[in-house]
Amino acid sequence: MMQQGAKPLEGILVLDFSQFLSGPSAALRLADMGARVIKIEKPDTGDICRTLYISNLELDGDSTLFHSINRNKESYAADLKNKAQLEQIQRLIRQADVMIQNFRPGVMERLGLHYEQVKEWNPRLVYGQISGYGNDGPWKDKPGQDLLVQSVSGLAWLNGAESQPPLPLGLAVVDMAAGAHLVQGILAGLYRRGITGNGCHIEVSLLDSILDFQFTELTAFLNGGGVPIRSRVNHAHVYRPAPYGVYKTADGYLALASGSVPELGLLFGCDDLAKFVGEDSWYEDKEAINAIIAEHLAEAPTVKWLELLESGGFECAEVLTWESLHQEAAFQDLDMIQTVYLGSGAALNTTRCPIRFDNTIYKAPKGSPKIGEDNESINQWLEATFI
Repeated sequence: MMQQGAKPLEGILVLDFSQFLSGPSAALRLADMGARVIKIEKPDTGDICRTLYISNLELDGDSTLFHSINRNKESYAADLKNKAQLEQIQRLIRQADVMIQNFRPGVMERLGLHYEQVKEWNPRLVYGQISGYGNDGPWKDKPGQDLLVQSVSGLAWLNGAESQPPLPLGLAVVDMAAGAHLVQGILAGLYRRGITGNGCHIEVSLLDSILDFQFTELTAFLNGGGVPIRSRVNHAHVYRPAPYGVYKTADGYLALASGSVPELGLLFGCDDLAKFVGEDSWYEDKEAINAIIAEHLAEAPTVKWLELLESGGFECAEVLTWESLHQEAAFQDLDMIQTVYLGSGAALNTTRCPIRFDNTIYKAPKGSPKIGEDNESINQWLEATFI
């Protein structure tokens, strides 16, 4: 692996006014790629995510969730309703390249920090905004919370077997998708600014993002694919035919992707599968086929089936836990884990930036900041900048 050199966004200043996950995840990715990110927080309480727990773990008084998504940032504490402190924020905005916020519609307008105002101070600013459901329409004031958006978007309805209730994904997929989309928009805005010299307003909503996340399935539905039906047996995808699914083996679970059902029958020595010759039947008789496969795979351990299926050219994989994944040489080769350090010296193991540039992995040892940890140094920088 090449030595880490200059990162592509070095010299870019990002002001992160956002809280929770979606906006901070976008700012984190910009920081990973070299941007200087200053997190603007309330004095005393800071980002609400500091007390939002996904486990009972905390480090230096803040949740590990906060630490994982706010590493490699500085913190500037300011009361945005205080005139003197708001003036300092205005000075920062005049110096910034990017500003990110994910408040509910109307909040930044009341503070005087909405795009129409701040672009007068800094016409080159790329202003990124995430909302729950957009700034207009009957849902604009609904809470933009990940589970709720998964639910109203149809995503939870797609998951789980027919006998189960709708199942949300077990992670904040809506927030992460919106954050990724905002990064894409910001990078496009910075590119256009390099040509025109003008900033812009980038808007993303959680609902837009998770609908786009489902675009292949929605496209099938909108073009005559029918209403998606969750299978009763080994459900994995509403539109994919048998044998697509996750199956229990004698000692674990195995994922089996697409392949010829009759050829699978020959490989297994199973006449019941060999009779499904036409591809149409792989859709129409999906549940019957999956039930036969499930019964067959339950008879032997995972490693036996992997060897047999791979020798037959079928795409398959063992279903791993995080513990077993960490033991895999392929995972170790990724070098996906890094250790970051807080100002106190406390250490946190977390993931690195997943993007490689010219075969270079980007890591940064700086952990997340305490509330207002960087006020003094940032104020000194502002004073020197405005002399």
